[in-house]
Amino acid sequence: MSTLEKIIRERRSVKPSLMNGKEINTSIIQQLLELADWAPTHGRTEPWRFIVFSKNGLAQFSQQHADLYKNHTPEESFTNAKYQNIIQNGEKASHVIVVYMKRQATQKIPLIEEIAATAAAIEHILLGAQDHGIAALWSTGGMTYHDSMKQLLGLEENDQMMGLIYLGYSDEPAPPAKRNMPLSEKIVWKE
Repeated sequence: MSTLEKIIRERRSVKPSLMNGKEINTSIIQQLLELADWAPTHGRTEPWRFIVFSKNGLAQFSQQHADLYKNHTPEESFTNAKYQNIIQNGEKASHVIVVYMKRQATQKIPLIEEIAATAAAIEHILLGAQDHGIAALWSTGGMTYHDSMKQLLGLEENDQMMGLIYLGYSDEPAPPAKRNMPLSEKIVWKE
């Protein structure tokens, strides 16, 4: 199996609760962001943007994220367990990378293509993390898509939040690979 194929097949999502708090060297985070910067992009708009949180910044962001949940969730839907979980996600992770799509002022490139390019940049980070033995989770939970998150981060109206990438190390073995449906059911061949 080629190295790339091995990395793709072995990549798994690892929840922050399974991370052990060990710190990732900043130079590795920089390498992952450099990989992301090589994602395909129509018109070379390079719409991906990153905000990297670690150490005290990560603790502060996790608390702010939890407070957004508390302040913008109806009382009947709010749970203290979820509030605490948002805070604790940042306690075991080494870094959280907020990824958003920066919409070009001209909007010349279709929105779906800008979102797809940013998603490709995220996949580059995830594959690079796998290669470095780093546990990763691309999360869209909590308040990720709520307007209050965009306000907290100072994003513009047309920018699109794409997710939070939790990065850390884990002592837990990766779960076995599985797909819910055979590939043959996802392909139509026309010859």
